[in-house]
Amino acid sequence: MTFSLKPHVTETQTENGMVLLDQRRGRYFQLNTTGTLILRTLLKDGSPDHAATALSEHYGISTQQAQTDVAKLINALHTAKLATT
Repeated sequence: MTFSLKPHVTETQTENGMVLLDQRRGRYFQLNTTGTLILRTLLKDGSPDHAATALSEHYGISTQQAQTDVAKLINALHTAKLATT
């Protein structure tokens, strides 16, 4: 699976996570540190499983919960038309 942000989306690191700007619509999408960890992992290797593992290890949550969280973020990014797979 290849995961990427759409070309019209720019990312900016913030003190508490990341902000994505949809330049076509002029809308912002804010990610907290958890969402930022997931997105960075997805952008690095595109694997939801790797993102879930990173999340589980970093925050000490179950793999099942981490997989659910990763899936929710991927769905939210697709719904907002910010990402492609």
